[in-house]
Amino acid sequence: MAARRLLAALGVLALAALSACGARGGGETVRVRVGHFPNVTHAQALWGRATGAYEKAIGRQVEWTQFNAGPSAVEALFAGAVDASYIGPNPAINGFIKSQGRCFAIVAGAASGGAALVVRADAGIATERDFHGKTVATPQLANTQDVAARLWFAAHGYLGREKGGDLTIMPLANPDQLLMFGKKQIDAAWTVEPWVSRLEQEGHGRVFLDEKELWPGGKYVTAVLVVRREFLAAHRDLVAKLVAAHVDATLAINGDKGAAVPLLAAEIRRETSKELPEAIVSSALARIDLGWDPLPSALAKAAEDAHSIGFLRERPDLTGIVEATVLNEVLAAKGLPPIAGGPTR
Repeated sequence: MAARRLLAALGVLALAALSACGARGGGETVRVRVGHFPNVTHAQALWGRATGAYEKAIGRQVEWTQFNAGPSAVEALFAGAVDASYIGPNPAINGFIKSQGRCFAIVAGAASGGAALVVRADAGIATERDFHGKTVATPQLANTQDVAARLWFAAHGYLGREKGGDLTIMPLANPDQLLMFGKKQIDAAWTVEPWVSRLEQEGHGRVFLDEKELWPGGKYVTAVLVVRREFLAAHRDLVAKLVAAHVDATLAINGDKGAAVPLLAAEIRRETSKELPEAIVSSALARIDLGWDPLPSALAKAAEDAHSIGFLRERPDLTGIVEATVLNEVLAAKGLPPIAGGPTR
């Protein structure tokens, strides 16, 4: 039933995508409108917003819009309310497929890694055979971690209660996961940073499985930077400057993570009015690989995984989801190697 509701919602999203892919009004001064989440996996956006580096690099006003879920960011892209956004891979894939590739493309990767299956220390889970009768939370139905969890448990012989089995997979917002973890109302959570570190440090949990172990070379996509095709066609120069600012932010953070931690923690606090301890930010950054390669082959695998468990009706064709030309031009200008491979243009 939940999967059918999701597919129906995606159908509505598809209609919005095909009818909108919104255009700007003419004659206005061009500013660059960028979406992001107040999350460590979107560290470049946080760093750029806090330092003003993106405005300096682009030479235009950057209007930042904060989202808390991928589908909301995709809807904003469809409506033309933002020009670019940092989002997770599954919302990017879903939006690309539902708009038949018309609305936006991935112009750079942002983050890899950071997801894990965390178990309560007192849940009696020592091996992969110990999840019978347990409740495992994921952040959102059909999101990246939800798909990974369902595939992994199915591969290990588990059936969900809705199929007559004894495992409960419960989509649950990350803050609620932490709360229910502490109340012993869930036994484990398959989630992403900084919530992995929070479940470890605040919930006294234990990482049972780092998702890196399930991917070739340990590389999978956690966040990407997408741009509306209309904006790319009309303002390719500004997109190039945006991508260059993104690469510079990545280099700056990776070059001194110790200095980046308090800045990122302060920016999250400013944007959310909630404290995220620097110890949590530091732990999260250690588990996340920030970069600019969108890992096209990993994107293709993520789409196939979503199809295999029924969240995508048809076998996905991601040809053109990554527009690598601008990124490779930026990398060449900086003396960095190009990205290659997968469903790119």
